[in-house]
Amino acid sequence: GTKCHNHDFYSTGQGNHNWVVTRRAFLKTSVATLAGLAVAPLSCTQWTTSGRRQGTARFGIVTDSHYADSDTVGSRYYRHSLDKMNECVELMNEKKVNFLIELGDFKDQDNPPIEQKTITYLRTVEKVFQKFNGSTYHVLGNHDIDSISKDQFLINVENTKIDREKSYYSFDSNGVHFVILDANYKSDGTEYNHGNFDWTDANIPPAEINWLRRDLAAARGPVIVFIHQLLDGTGSVYVNNAAAIRQILEKSSKVRAVFQGHHHEGNYSYIEGIHYYTLKAMVEGPGDENNSYAIVEILPDQSITVTGYRKAVSKQLDPAIVKV
Repeated sequence: GTKCHNHDFYSTGQGNHNWVVTRRAFLKTSVATLAGLAVAPLSCTQWTTSGRRQGTARFGIVTDSHYADSDTVGSRYYRHSLDKMNECVELMNEKKVNFLIELGDFKDQDNPPIEQKTITYLRTVEKVFQKFNGSTYHVLGNHDIDSISKDQFLINVENTKIDREKSYYSFDSNGVHFVILDANYKSDGTEYNHGNFDWTDANIPPAEINWLRRDLAAARGPVIVFIHQLLDGTGSVYVNNAAAIRQILEKSSKVRAVFQGHHHEGNYSYIEGIHYYTLKAMVEGPGDENNSYAIVEILPDQSITVTGYRKAVSKQLDPAIVKV
């Protein structure tokens, strides 16, 4: 690969998908190509001094920080997420991304849970998140409602220019339409509240489905979807009615990619012209070297570059081949 001196982008041109480990000081990143798809090397001249390419939507993603002032359980280092989030926000400020979004399970709780302490953990990690110099957004995850209500979560976070009571919503940025979904509903349509749920029972209810159809119909330009639980399969980590939601996304012919959390080890799939990228969890493992966050760029040709930092995976998501 070639190394350009005016930014820290490092193109390996490799076809494998190794997790990328970086040092904070230099933040070397790698772009892995999808199997069988070659990616042209990026020239230095495409970049401005801030590392920004011309004509792009550019945003940061992070997921599953699970912050709590609680002892480590298994591979989940709850306390470490505060420093990890701080590093993430510093990098996003340095890179001047358009906005920063977290994909759910922002905070965690004690065992047994204490409501007021849970709210304190939420406020503590949100304070770090709000150090980002730009628009911020949140996706609701199941752990965000483990010992509090959705309203209690939403009133303590800032979704830029979005009404505080909205758990699913959309906005536009740099010519791209962004949709945030909430799958924290039980099969009977009631919403998750104070841990009254089985985390494997995640659903998008009829009212939200109707809203999604209308929102996609009105959307101009390419669409990117954010959700906590996964849409690209069946099983415990997936939304129960994922297939029906995928059908709506596909039918719109506007959705280019879905970014997800929840499944801590991360994942990727490509279904009917839509990329599904699951970001690795921040909470897994001790110390900065086990952090995970990424910058996503959408280019004018609608190709998408995911630049992973620390343990996050870098990927080149090429535009779908349009069927005539």
